[in-house]
Amino acid sequence: MKVPDRVVRNHDLTQWMDTSHEWIVERTGIEERRWIEEGESGAGLAADAARDALASAQMKAQDLDLIVYATLSPDCDFPGTGCFLQRILGIPPLPVIDIRQQCTGFVYGLAVADSFIRCGMAKTALVVGSEVQSTGLDVSTRGRQVSALFGDGAGAAVLGISDDPSRGILSSHLYADGTEAEMLWLERPGWSTRPRITVEDLEQGLHYPVMDGKKVFKQAATRMPQLVKEALEANGYALEDLDMLIPHQANLRINEMVVRALKLPPEKVFNNIRKYGNTTSASIPICMKEAVDEGRINVGDLVCLVSFGAGLTWAATLLRY
Repeated sequence: MKVPDRVVRNHDLTQWMDTSHEWIVERTGIEERRWIEEGESGAGLAADAARDALASAQMKAQDLDLIVYATLSPDCDFPGTGCFLQRILGIPPLPVIDIRQQCTGFVYGLAVADSFIRCGMAKTALVVGSEVQSTGLDVSTRGRQVSALFGDGAGAAVLGISDDPSRGILSSHLYADGTEAEMLWLERPGWSTRPRITVEDLEQGLHYPVMDGKKVFKQAATRMPQLVKEALEANGYALEDLDMLIPHQANLRINEMVVRALKLPPEKVFNNIRKYGNTTSASIPICMKEAVDEGRINVGDLVCLVSFGAGLTWAATLLRY
């Protein structure tokens, strides 16, 4: 994992918007987040996270057969940021896939990489979630509902063929429903309009993300526990068999509702949103990395990753670590 060195605390946000530390913590559980400094990039964060994951796997970048790069904040419109990551790591030609599934991107990415390995198209794959959102936020009172939530960072995992058939990804469960896609979206610039953005668009703030917070909260708090149960049942497990739940770090209050719905004890859930905010596609790999480092996830544990995001999309992976 990799997060920028710059720490932005809730008290810092009060310089730019009408808010307070107490207001943010009460509604989200977030106390601080990391934002990039000048010169940092999504590909750069991803490269550091990838090196960390490769070192943990005792592998070299040249051993990879596939890169899956998940982000909603690419360094440029095109080419995909995954190609810049490949260049930084010095990897010779191989398949690089960029996916845009927002907060569910890493879980979707795991499913893509797992499918490539299972069908024999790859033996080893790097899955990355990397985000730079701080540069695209409305840090004024108008945008406080969204801007207080998000942070920058990257997380990565290396997938391969296990020597132990009992370990690995057991199943992936992916969903999307675009019926109310505008519930959480970024309208401009838009490639279907000419020009892609106007002065009027900028004045209205259409180049900043917007969210119907109440609707998103309700959808996430409903969909995620349903999906955890689905993943367990698909593999013949009960909630009691689960060793660790890693939920997407969007809002601590959402995760608390998910835990109550599942009746899980606190020791079976890992959250770190207090320190990093919502890093969208990077949140689950960052969270899982810290859970492993702290000894909360151990070899043989049954782990469920579950996420919900714009689209609307929701996804879960059940794995034996």
